[in-house]
Amino acid sequence: MRFLVSHPAHFLAFGAGLSPVAPGTIGTLVALPLAVLLRGATGDAGYLISVAAAFGVGVWAADRTGRDLGVADHGAIVWDEIVAFLVVLFFAGADPVRQAFAFLLFRLFDIAKPPPANMIDREWHNGFGVMADDMVAAFYALLVFALWQRVFG
Repeated sequence: MRFLVSHPAHFLAFGAGLSPVAPGTIGTLVALPLAVLLRGATGDAGYLISVAAAFGVGVWAADRTGRDLGVADHGAIVWDEIVAFLVVLFFAGADPVRQAFAFLLFRLFDIAKPPPANMIDREWHNGFGVMADDMVAAFYALLVFALWQRVFG
């Protein structure tokens, strides 16, 4: 607990990541109420600007926290999942079925880390790398989501 409150970056980077079970999955779920808040408070441009700002803050928080822990992408750092899934939710919309499908796709690609996410995870040991591999997972999730929508409407 002392580490969590010793610097704002630690608190931001961890958040839901302190869950003893599946911290990445719990962190991803945190994006759902945040997306509702962003949709209610802003339009599309505000949502995207907020997510871009959250990405930048995440680079800083993950970098600082990773350096302080001595592990660049510690499993308890979940801000990367939250921000990347916010991107997915922007395109998935507010329908719970679409969100659930998007959630499953995102978690699949975040865990599997297909190229270039695996290379980023393996070689970029900084805050940008922590954030970027999850953005690749978001891209793959959105690609499959779009193909699914196109084929099955």
